[in-house]
Amino acid sequence: MTAPLAGRSILVSRPAHQAAALAQGIGDAGGDPVLFPALEIRAVVDDKLTALIDRLHDFHAAIFISPNAAQFGAHSIVERRTFPAPLQYFALGPGTARELDLQGLHHATAPDGQDSEALLKLPELQNVAGKRIVIFRGVGGREFLAESLRLRGAMVEYAECYRRALPHADAGPLLARWVRGEIHAVTITSAEILHNLAVLLGEAGTALLRATPVFAPHEKIAEAARRFGVHRVIATPGGDAGLLQGLVNWFRAHP
Repeated sequence: MTAPLAGRSILVSRPAHQAAALAQGIGDAGGDPVLFPALEIRAVVDDKLTALIDRLHDFHAAIFISPNAAQFGAHSIVERRTFPAPLQYFALGPGTARELDLQGLHHATAPDGQDSEALLKLPELQNVAGKRIVIFRGVGGREFLAESLRLRGAMVEYAECYRRALPHADAGPLLARWVRGEIHAVTITSAEILHNLAVLLGEAGTALLRATPVFAPHEKIAEAARRFGVHRVIATPGGDAGLLQGLVNWFRAHP
């Protein structure tokens, strides 16, 4: 039986340290993963973060909103102290929970969904009036989660433990492959990655990007791609497994 992605070259654009699992899955399905990180993640080390970590025991709950927040946030914590035992830990999605587990923070509570809306439905976050909650995240980002928790009466602070940056990358070899028709699909895991790809690829490459099927593991990311002008956008289930499932299903239906 022919492998479902045989003869297909799939662009993997996520940060280099997070690309291995998806690349492996594409390869196992017979495809050719083309690694071109369009986002770089850098740790934040500043006085504001360390001061917050030093008073982590003053909080009732800590929320990690992404695998990066789990990796960089938990690492920043263990460099300075132990995890406070009474603190409740929450992860936005199973992938973030798995990363916390790798960092030594076990049994974090996580919803099945991959977004703030799913997290806010957890029973443990319904009655938070008067509670102090810290959100580990990257510099900037959505305010929806914090605003929602404040409306429920919580006191919320941010622990910004990483920042996103545009990588320095030579897109020439990738463009040459694309022009030859050797890039059959693109995976993106954030709207920022999509826009960074356009910057790195330039005008000619952006036209190729818009004409290539783009796979996104969340409807909000897919909608951002549609607004950007991508002609064929496929929203998949969450995480690497969801992206891989979406790729396999698409190429089985479009041989």
